[in-house]
Amino acid sequence: MSLDRALAPDPYDLLPQVPSFTVTSTDVTDGQPLDELYAHTSVGGKNLSPQLSWSGFPDETRGFVVTCFDPDAPTGSGFWHWVLVNLPVSVTSLERGVEPLPDGAFCVRNDYGERNYGGSAPPPGDRPHRYVFAVHAIDVDGLEVTPDASPAYVGFNLAFHTVARATIRPTFQVRG
Repeated sequence: MSLDRALAPDPYDLLPQVPSFTVTSTDVTDGQPLDELYAHTSVGGKNLSPQLSWSGFPDETRGFVVTCFDPDAPTGSGFWHWVLVNLPVSVTSLERGVEPLPDGAFCVRNDYGERNYGGSAPPPGDRPHRYVFAVHAIDVDGLEVTPDASPAYVGFNLAFHTVARATIRPTFQVRG
């Protein structure tokens, strides 16, 4: 079976536009392949979240949400790898494989069904997938969601509370 299909749009192009700020990483580079450390164990990775740092967010920021989304997953709805909510405004970086999470922060269930970072694992032989790591600056101390919330529900809440967003978009491919 062929997985040839149209390229999915950037998910944030489909939302109301907000100002941007800066996200950087010592582990990933925009537009460049992810190291296998950040891939899922099912494809030989270590399932570690990459280091991320951010700056230049608006003064009205009261907290952050960090997400990782693969718009290229052959699902019709992409694939959520990480949804980390309710980071305090004082947290402006996450170390590689961040554990424990900062006080008050938690992960909702990703599309693997787990409450953690789930590494990249595109189908073998598929084209390189884009992984959109986004840091959302929010205007509340925390979203009113629980760990049982879906990534879509978190995204719906973000639509009303995001004051700025920073993204970095590495790629990953499993050779077939």
